[in-house]
Amino acid sequence: MPLPRLLMVITGDDFGYCSRRNQGIVDCFLAGGISNVSLLVNASAAKEAAGLAGRHKIPIGLHANLSEGTPVYQHLQQISTLVNPQGFFHGKMGFRQALEKGQLSMNQVELELRAQVRRFIELTGHLPHHMDGHQHVHVLPDVREVFAQVLSDVRIPFTRVPMEPGLHSCPWLPAHLHTFYMEVEKDALDSIPVFKHHGIRWPDVYLGLSTMGQNMSVSSLQRALKQALGTRTSNTISRRSPGLHQPVVTAELMVHPGYPSHPDEGGCGEGPDDFSQSAEREHELNMLRSPSVLELYCQEGVQLCGFRDL
Repeated sequence: MPLPRLLMVITGDDFGYCSRRNQGIVDCFLAGGISNVSLLVNASAAKEAAGLAGRHKIPIGLHANLSEGTPVYQHLQQISTLVNPQGFFHGKMGFRQALEKGQLSMNQVELELRAQVRRFIELTGHLPHHMDGHQHVHVLPDVREVFAQVLSDVRIPFTRVPMEPGLHSCPWLPAHLHTFYMEVEKDALDSIPVFKHHGIRWPDVYLGLSTMGQNMSVSSLQRALKQALGTRTSNTISRRSPGLHQPVVTAELMVHPGYPSHPDEGGCGEGPDDFSQSAEREHELNMLRSPSVLELYCQEGVQLCGFRDL
């Protein structure tokens, strides 16, 4: 068998969101479409998800959530800077707006992150193999310092740095999404020295913003893989294969497979969001396990793995 050119973690995000999401993610893993999952511990089906991961031996990490649903740390559920008057997190954009206005307590962010790590251990029996942020909150200013300190303290070795090569030249992305992704990339770039200072690692390349939902296709995945294979970075986990002059590139592909949520089932306390109920989740599931995509990995020299294999 030829040596791989690309070691790729394919992470199914939002594991635990609802039973239909869980089933779709498990089906995708069993079909060889993903190699890793990221668990929302405050989601309605988190306990079920943890059990499924254990049963099927699915590599699992923590999808730290500060923006959707209710806090895990009980004392933050009623009166805290992290929640609105109804007791829910401020939302993807609301969290960012409150942070920009200086309204969020970083001490409370730390309490909540540590509580989510504890809940993860309670559910799975072990530390997360990696930890990232739901809706990319972990790379935001101030939050990233707290996030990095927590990972360093509890010895979680890997995270996600959402900077996708070639994202600037994706004309199919709607303007509002492109603007948001550019902001995420800037925050991710500014997070690199913080994560490096704390000894946290991440794959050489991040993929997944340009291939979300209906934008996932054989051609878009092929384009993303070519971008990854053309990347040479100074990151610490790129490694050489015996007999090869070029190092093997490591990458993470973020995906969101699943079956559409029912309107009254799932979520993190507020019910499922629109993306969760849309057909886009099942579209990703069907693309990821399609023979054409699996053959593409063989053609491009891609070997799937988990974070613990890097």
